[in-house]
Amino acid sequence: MIKLPELLAPAGTLDAFKTAILYGADAIYAGLPGFSMRARAKITTDEVKQGIELAHAAGKKVYLAFNLFAHDRDYANMPRVSETIDYLKPDALIIADAGVLTWVKEHHPDIPIHMSTQANICSARTVKFWQNAGAKLCVLAREVSHPEFINIRKECPDVGLEIFVHGAMCMSYSGRCLLSNFITGRPANRGACAQLCRWKYDVILRECETGIEMPLEEDGRGAYIMNSKDLCLMPRLKEVIEAKPDSLKIEGRNRSEYYVGSVVRAYRNALDAYAENPDKFNPDDFMKDLDLLETRGYTTAFFDGVLGPEAHNYETTRSSSDYHAAGVITSVDSDNIILELRNEIKQGDDITFLLPKTTEMLSINLPKIINAKSGEELPKMSAGQHNSIIIPFDWVKADGLKDKFVPYVLAYKHK
Repeated sequence: MIKLPELLAPAGTLDAFKTAILYGADAIYAGLPGFSMRARAKITTDEVKQGIELAHAAGKKVYLAFNLFAHDRDYANMPRVSETIDYLKPDALIIADAGVLTWVKEHHPDIPIHMSTQANICSARTVKFWQNAGAKLCVLAREVSHPEFINIRKECPDVGLEIFVHGAMCMSYSGRCLLSNFITGRPANRGACAQLCRWKYDVILRECETGIEMPLEEDGRGAYIMNSKDLCLMPRLKEVIEAKPDSLKIEGRNRSEYYVGSVVRAYRNALDAYAENPDKFNPDDFMKDLDLLETRGYTTAFFDGVLGPEAHNYETTRSSSDYHAAGVITSVDSDNIILELRNEIKQGDDITFLLPKTTEMLSINLPKIINAKSGEELPKMSAGQHNSIIIPFDWVKADGLKDKFVPYVLAYKHK
């Protein structure tokens, strides 16, 4: 039997927790405001607790991100952090800082330690260093190439290795950028990055002796000089699996449940298809889910080594997709589906449901827009304020698939 790597999904909200579980993640990682790289993630301590309990009930693991670079002043808050860790009972802590690792070993010696991508681990020697320091798993830097990973796996057979397979790329070394701190005062490592790499820049040449400033002429690719495309290793997933990583990580704790569900569904179905028949595995069968997402375009980044110019989008930071979220199912009975909207819906629109635990999707046309609160028929309805519509099962040709329509199932539509 083929041993598949763990599929690790992000959760910045309780809904993302539930969505990741529904669509087949093996494990979920979350953080807490002020304690991790995603300090702005909109999830409370009690919601993380609820998410962990739901995950454990479903046989999934949850890792708590605690990957800030701690200053001396941060250790004054550690007693409160310790109480939170005891309350949440995560399956592991994701750490980047050597001082924090020492503190965890002293105060929570039974909790496994995973070294964060923030630690910028790029070699077998560094993996062994952190393993000797007490880490059970190392999240390798995105800058590690596939040949380098194969060597690290060979040299480090008895420690967990995790790699990113999908999500946003940082222009700096996996989040070490200081542009945000310098220009806006918002620290990237504390989850407050202003994403200066996505800004449009005019390049100015200053003549030192006279102080005269001369704008440099831009060509068609010159404005978004630091805007990386998004990482996507689906086209190389067979090679990834056969190199034997322990965990495949999806970036995105600040992303919507639509993003989380779509990406988890694609990689879950792909991993299961590989396990069923490795020789006939075709990643193209699963890219359609990923092409539905609003992305900056895709790149395999450092997979083959040196990053090429095709990994950047110099022209725009706008999405390359023609689709976006339509809504998410909030409740179902024998007659109707209730869909809470994520974008405007109009009479005559086609929407497609991303069904869990299957590769099938199901599209329907909406002959009417029925307000779920009032029952009123409308020509269109906007998203927001929990606006929802009724979709009678009579409109859905769901032969053999009706049991797939459950809360947190996602739907998308053409923009």
